[in-house]
Amino acid sequence: MRDCYCTVNLDQEEVFRTKIVEKSLCPFYGEDFYCEIPRSFRHLSFYVFDRDVFRRDSIIGKVAIQKEDLQKYHNRDTWFQLQHVDADSEVQGKVHLELRLSEVITDTGVVCHKLATRVLECQGLPIVNGQCDPYATVTLAGPYRSEAKKTKVKKKTNNPQFDEVFYFEVTRPSSYSRKSHFDFEDEDVDKLEIRVDLWNASNLKFGDEFLGELRIPLTVLRQSSSYEAWYFLQPRDSGSKSLKPGDLGSLRLNVVYTEDHVFSSDYYSPLRDLLLKSADVEPVSASAAHVLGEVCREKQEAAIPLVRLFLHYGRVVPFISAIANAEVQRTQDPNTIFRGNSLTSKCIDETMKLAGMQYLHVTLKPTIEEICQSHKPCEIDPVKLKDGENLESNMENLRQYVDRIFNVITKSGVSCPTVMCDIFFSLREAAAKRFQDDLDVRYTAVSSFIFLRFFAPAILSPNLFQLTPHHTDPQTSRTLTLISKTIQTLGSLSKSKSASFKESYMAAFYEFFNEQKYADAVKNFLDLISSSGRRDPKSVEQPILLKEGFMIKRAQGRKRFGMKNFKKRWFRLTNHEFTYQRNKGDQPLCSIPIENILAVEQLEEESFKMKNMFQVIQPERALYIQANNCVEAKAWIDILTKVSQCNQKRLTVYHPSAYLNGHWLCCRAASDTAAGCSPCTGGLPANIQLDIDGDRETERIYSLFNSYMSKLEKMQEACGSRSVYAGPEQEEYSTFLIDDPQETYKTLKQVIAGVVALEQEHAQYKRDKFKKTKYGSQEHPIGDKSFQSYIRQQSEVSTHSM
Repeated sequence: MRDCYCTVNLDQEEVFRTKIVEKSLCPFYGEDFYCEIPRSFRHLSFYVFDRDVFRRDSIIGKVAIQKEDLQKYHNRDTWFQLQHVDADSEVQGKVHLELRLSEVITDTGVVCHKLATRVLECQGLPIVNGQCDPYATVTLAGPYRSEAKKTKVKKKTNNPQFDEVFYFEVTRPSSYSRKSHFDFEDEDVDKLEIRVDLWNASNLKFGDEFLGELRIPLTVLRQSSSYEAWYFLQPRDSGSKSLKPGDLGSLRLNVVYTEDHVFSSDYYSPLRDLLLKSADVEPVSASAAHVLGEVCREKQEAAIPLVRLFLHYGRVVPFISAIANAEVQRTQDPNTIFRGNSLTSKCIDETMKLAGMQYLHVTLKPTIEEICQSHKPCEIDPVKLKDGENLESNMENLRQYVDRIFNVITKSGVSCPTVMCDIFFSLREAAAKRFQDDLDVRYTAVSSFIFLRFFAPAILSPNLFQLTPHHTDPQTSRTLTLISKTIQTLGSLSKSKSASFKESYMAAFYEFFNEQKYADAVKNFLDLISSSGRRDPKSVEQPILLKEGFMIKRAQGRKRFGMKNFKKRWFRLTNHEFTYQRNKGDQPLCSIPIENILAVEQLEEESFKMKNMFQVIQPERALYIQANNCVEAKAWIDILTKVSQCNQKRLTVYHPSAYLNGHWLCCRAASDTAAGCSPCTGGLPANIQLDIDGDRETERIYSLFNSYMSKLEKMQEACGSRSVYAGPEQEEYSTFLIDDPQETYKTLKQVIAGVVALEQEHAQYKRDKFKKTKYGSQEHPIGDKSFQSYIRQQSEVSTHSM
């Protein structure tokens, strides 16, 4: 049996790690990881490790998916065979080379050819065991010869600048040399090739590690005597692939990869304006946003970009009020209010996820963490009881947990985000107006969201809401399921509570909660979160934990004497201060108030020869920090920038490098108080919770409309057939919800026009880019598969458009 865990890597940089599943050969992880990708990459790789207590963890195998192939597996559960991991398969990075062939006449009058090979630089080499000291060997190889030369070793960098030239003598059959009869057959230049191998100089006894190679036949010099290009490094051709890939097992993954090509704001104005006025369209079913919900296969697809766009422009409450109102008017039975998977419920779910995440954490996280750590037995199903467990004490444990969670939820009304309260207010009003005889409907309309779709799912699967870092173990998971069921029933205020459980043991357990005080607490809570004109949120603001984790920081030089060394520290960021301490839970060693953060920027790698560094600039000094990987670094920079966005004294210029040995490395200024030499980045919105790019969301909506174009056209036909012909309609049209065919037709016409215009812009941009791009440039090195497939597509497109 093995104790295994997996890592998710961009090329070879680890950005996420699952928990360890112990003693299993078929571990199930069930973990979700989501990130924005902050840099270009060639492979998305997944490594499976076997934990070893005494030695370094051993790698069992890996799955590497090329960037170009991600679309193939997009959102499909797929089993991938694990591949062996060795130096040859672990190749990344690119090399810049220049070749020049020149004729030299020797003393004897013989013309011979000299080949000059210049190794300029490399970029993005892998870091092996935390270090990278690269050098290159250059070999001229042919059928009868092999001559090798070597560059100097560049210490501590994975972007080495070599700029070294090597000369090789190459003779070519020419009329001069034929005169000497005893000359052996000269070799043909075309049969020669230059091979460049990159190595990591290791100080261990195992020898240097292979980082990749490239081979260039000298035929590239036929057209001209000099040649220069960037190349991707390639793995070695090892002829003996004896290992069958099936020996290692396989890994099941579901990868969702989206790439948005976003224009500047003005391109999107027509479509965006059409979407943003959806709330004011009468009837709302004729609006562009509602049409998107009608044509998408899954309502969720439409809800995500719509809610983000409306939140960004502050229009989410009027839009959701309008579609909720329309849905309530269509509902016949007050007991089924908002129970379906309609556009309304998906949009409210999405809004709660975005605006309410912080609220959820403040409310539930401490209790959930305690439940996960204390491991009290809470099984109340007599059939599932383990030996030695007592049903009464288990019931008591569970009752205490339910009570605690119930109390933190019902007392949290004051912290509920304003945007959620405004939506709940409009739901409550619409429901009460539609079903005037039913006094409870005002509560069930709100509780069907806040309890059933917000708190209950978060208690059930805390890892999906970032309340726990990983999946909970089976026992804790069972405890959380029982708590979630009880909370859901308490929140739903149904009349005959115990009858609402299928299981008799749940009905028996629920007797504890049949007191009136529980129903009153729920009603008070629902009243508070759905009343309009609520208190000012600032007055109750408590410190909210935004992010925490281990990083490495350089001593700031607060003491006059003392080493400026690097140390690992636990960092914590709240909306009040940024602190670090030795370990989680210790006293802070240093606290920086948010108003003292003047800028947060990346730090150039050259400063300390360390990757993923950033700087937090304060009035007297800068704090230099190294994050664990590029994704973490981006996340910290983004959140720190957002929190300090409103500071009055924010800097507009900064130093991209460090102040070392009496001067700034970037601009060589000698004074440590010299003004910065580069403009600051980061014009992010001041709202901490929502960092949304409106143009990107509109681009998403455009591509959804574009992919469902045939449905938009069908819907147009349906509008036409309804306004002309009032009888029973064709089967294919009956799926669309159309209240006013003429208004809807008008909207559809505008949507299609907007989408077609954007489609043409994209096509034009691709054509222009295609003309400008050169294969072998730094952006598209030779060996770039995505560029080759791009060329293929473009040549197909251009033949069609002719």
